[in-house]
Amino acid sequence: MKLSADERSLVLKVSAATIDRLLSDVKIAAAGGRRRLAGFSSAVRRQVPVRTFNDWGSPPPGYCEADLVAQGGMSVSGAFIQTLTIVDIATGWTECFPLVVREAALVVEALERAQNLFPWPVRGLDFDNDSAFMNDTVVSWCRSHDVEVTLPGPTRRTIRHSLNKRTELSFAAWWATGGLKGLDAARSLARLFAAARLHINFFQPSFKLKEKHREGAKVIKRYLPPATPYERALVHPSLNDAFKRRLREIYRMLDPVALLAQMRDAQMTWASALISGLESQR
Repeated sequence: MKLSADERSLVLKVSAATIDRLLSDVKIAAAGGRRRLAGFSSAVRRQVPVRTFNDWGSPPPGYCEADLVAQGGMSVSGAFIQTLTIVDIATGWTECFPLVVREAALVVEALERAQNLFPWPVRGLDFDNDSAFMNDTVVSWCRSHDVEVTLPGPTRRTIRHSLNKRTELSFAAWWATGGLKGLDAARSLARLFAAARLHINFFQPSFKLKEKHREGAKVIKRYLPPATPYERALVHPSLNDAFKRRLREIYRMLDPVALLAQMRDAQMTWASALISGLESQR
């Protein structure tokens, strides 16, 4: 490309904002089409109702909270694997799905897998304000599959924190928390979750809040006896016998020692993938 002296002078004087304006159509074409307006996710949020603490009461199995956790360790830069965590409020049943990137279509794929993995239908999902959830792709999918979508109110932070903490504690011994990127790492993490989900949901007990009340400046909390999600599901009055019978059949086929061995093996596979990735970046 040959420029005249005048043209070269104009090119050298052009500002970054002018370059962006002149190349806007080219960038849209390169990205695969015109993107939605910046305020679109805000419009979706306004359509989604807010569920407060008092609105929940005692929901039946199938009403869940969902959140994304970045597997970037101490770093927030770059495209790390995102783990979509879905926790059933009534039983504590937990499912985790690794996503290569934060993208609405991948969230929908994970929700479809969740419908197959949960022992009962997912009836409601409580998301946060993350744009990965609050978009037309995810919200439309939920509504087309009769899944109620809600946002947490300001008084729900304690509940969401407790559910996330339960999940972190459950999977802390098994999942990797830093520097996970790429398809190979996502496959290794998926293999780890496949074994961990059975061990945690069927054999690992956890506490569940029964009630809380305030006495002056002090909040008194009382918890139910520790139980596994499997045990809570078996005694829940809203769950029909067919679901409970299926859970018993799965339980009789499981060996907790074998599941631990599978998780250890998946950990070793993940460690090898991580070391290979670090060496390739040198």
